[in-house]
Amino acid sequence: METILSYLDYGFSFVISIYLLIRMEKKIEALTESINKLNNLK
Repeated sequence: METILSYLDYGFSFVISIYLLIRMEKKIEALTESINKLNNLK
């Protein structure tokens, strides 16, 4: 029973990490585009 609970702890952390990375991907891409636009203004 303890091994199952330890797997659930890691699985939950893994799922949350993936979810946050997917959510932040769009924002990171927008930030990269903004930085590239600023570099082109020089």
